[in-house]
Amino acid sequence: QVQLVESGGGLVRPGGSLRLSCVASGKIGGLYAMGWYRQVVGRQREFIATSTNRDTTDYADSVKGRFTISGDFVNKTVYLQLNSLKLEGTAVYYCSAGGIGTDGSPRQYWGQGTQVTVSS
Repeated sequence: QVQLVESGGGLVRPGGSLRLSCVASGKIGGLYAMGWYRQVVGRQREFIATSTNRDTTDYADSVKGRFTISGDFVNKTVYLQLNSLKLEGTAVYYCSAGGIGTDGSPRQYWGQGTQVTVSS
């Protein structure tokens, strides 16, 4: 059974920093990407950043230059460094892993989320 466990969330002041971690356990066939999303109550989950097993990264425009993702595909771990946090960064941050199912179709796995609250 695949499990993704996030950690590192918390309360931070505007302009502050946090580092989120996510560790995946269990077999993920064809693991090719790990990433982060966030969700505010009442809104859709939004893409933040992704890292692939080809050493490429991608970011949402809203976080470029402030957040940094790094993936370790050997240890199935992904980190997200959040700098210069803004009030609108308050959300539950979810880790995601992309793999290939036994039927050859793409599979996306999710963690339970970690709360980040930006407040003065």
